[in-house]
This record gives sequence, structure tokens and C-alpha cells, in this order.
Amino acid sequence: MKKTINTTEEGTAKANKKVLSGVVTSDKMKDTIVVSVQQYVMVPKYKKFVKTNKKYKAHDAGNTKKIGDKVEIVECRPISKDKHFKLI
Repeated sequence: MKKTINTTEEGTAKANKKVLSGVVTSDKMKDTIVVSVQQYVMVPKYKKFVKTNKKYKAHDAGNTKKIGDKVEIVECRPISKDKHFKLI
């Protein structure tokens, strides 16, 4: 599920940030979880909806979430090469 939020930080203008909800598929890395997000997307050519899965790495300070937990993640500044979401 995709939502957007308006957030304000000191000295910056409002920015729309993506909020995604999904299921934790891996928690083996330090302070990082892998979240699988499932979405319905319409294929323009066939006018048909198809399920898509995409995995995102998200920052989880203290490794609080375990495999199978439902979580929401929000877009943030790049934390590493692959990680640009954090846990809400």
C-alpha cells in the first residue's frame, strides 16, 4: 500500500515522502530489515491488474522487528548504498 505524508524539517520546505506497508522477510543484518511490499499495478496495454512484489531495505535501529511482522516504512535520506527507507 502506498501513501504519502507531508513532513517538515528545520530549514527545509515540505516534502512528500512515500509510506509503504509490507512484511519483513529478513532481519539478519545489523540495524537493517528487508521488507517485501506487494502492490496491484495496472498494465496499460491489457487494462488488467497484476500483483507485483518488490523488496526494500529499511533502517531498524536496535533490530526490533522479526521475520513475518507487518511494518510501515517511510522514505528518508540515503543511509547506505541500498538503504533509503526507515521504520515508522
